[in-house]
Amino acid sequence: MQKAQWQAIAIGAGLIAFIVAIATGRLPRWMRVTLVLGILILAAGGGLYAYRYFMHPTTLTVAAGSADGETARLMSTIATRLASTNAPVRLQVVDKGNALDAAKAFSGGQADLAVLRADVGDLSSAETVVVVTRAVALIVAPPGSSITEMDDLKGKTIGVVGGEVNQNLVEALKKEYGLDTAKTNFKNLTLAEIPQAIKAKQVSALLGVMPLTDKYLTMLRGFFPKTGPKAGKLQPALVPIESAGAIAAVTRYYQSYDLPKGAVQGSPPIPDDDMKTLHVPFYLVANKKLSDDVVGSLAKAIMNARRDLIGEYPFIAQISEPDTDKTDAENDTYIPVHPGAAAYFSGDQKTFFDKYGDQIFYGSMLLGTLTSLFAAAWKFMIKEETKPEDRPLMRLHALTDQIRKSSSEADLAETEGRIDAILKGELEKYATGNAEASETAALGLATHRLEHLIAQRRAILNGKSSGTQA
Repeated sequence: MQKAQWQAIAIGAGLIAFIVAIATGRLPRWMRVTLVLGILILAAGGGLYAYRYFMHPTTLTVAAGSADGETARLMSTIATRLASTNAPVRLQVVDKGNALDAAKAFSGGQADLAVLRADVGDLSSAETVVVVTRAVALIVAPPGSSITEMDDLKGKTIGVVGGEVNQNLVEALKKEYGLDTAKTNFKNLTLAEIPQAIKAKQVSALLGVMPLTDKYLTMLRGFFPKTGPKAGKLQPALVPIESAGAIAAVTRYYQSYDLPKGAVQGSPPIPDDDMKTLHVPFYLVANKKLSDDVVGSLAKAIMNARRDLIGEYPFIAQISEPDTDKTDAENDTYIPVHPGAAAYFSGDQKTFFDKYGDQIFYGSMLLGTLTSLFAAAWKFMIKEETKPEDRPLMRLHALTDQIRKSSSEADLAETEGRIDAILKGELEKYATGNAEASETAALGLATHRLEHLIAQRRAILNGKSSGTQA
């Protein structure tokens, strides 16, 4: 047999001996105390670890990106607020530069969350937490342009703000209006390239998707500087997308939208009447594998942050609850709502007792069991070490020879005193619950036997005494 096998057998035998020693209570008292204290330390350590694990906030990585960096700044502001309020969910923001790269990072598993457009990237693993904003597709012609409708764009060059991120929108417009066969050219532009492209008349119009906030509308108006003698009378012109409803029905990720009069500029109003165009939601999405509790807590924390920050950061007012009305064809559910977020917004989040009621019930039962085990461990730990000959039954049995050898009434009285002392000690144990029932019953039989022997020996001694006197 190999050495390793002998070692395994020796270790196994040692463990068996240790378990037997524990079971029979024959460990030295110092070892019993050490064993119980070690178990208590391990239990306390495990409890502390579990507490820290469950109370430690969950940190999620969020990919964000936009041409002007606004999306990443928004999420960073929210992340800072969540940290300062000790929210149970924290955010680590990764700026990907644009929405397309943010979508790629999310679909590639590099982020738990992302701010995405409904028409960009692989959304198969995405579920909505909140709607970050609703952006509007705008086609803007420079002041003095003769372009007033989509057909006027045929054969022209259109500058696409944001480039590849708007590729699906470009394809939808091409298909609906036949722009691909009319030699219409779409040229991708960065924000820095737009002023020069307009000034040099490299493009006949701009196509962009933006929220209707002061910042973005000011940026849009700034692309068309008012110069020349007629600058005060000429204004940029918006081109309506009259077939927005048809495009929305086919694509599903776009929505038909009526842009209100004066939405871009109030005086003179741009547009000068309500105008049909397309609406594109931006979502904060979560991986569908994230737990309902985590996403529900995240949705709650974000809406609380929105309430607290709306005064100092107006763009955050764009954040809203996703529309889950299935009877509404114009709702925001192209990317399904995560069940955790849906439960929060519908008020169906489970309470503490709903989630942990069973654990509390079984935990109370476990606590009772642990209390019993602790009591047993304590008894085991403080159990007195006694040799077999020191046990009450053996001590009583040892008195039988003493009784038979007694030569006087004084000897018998002394023996009865010893019996009384042994019985007193056992009665005290019985009163404190430390006596063993089987041993107590045996003590009664042994005491009865000793009383019988004492009576016999006393009778013998009395008979000898009478004979001597005669």
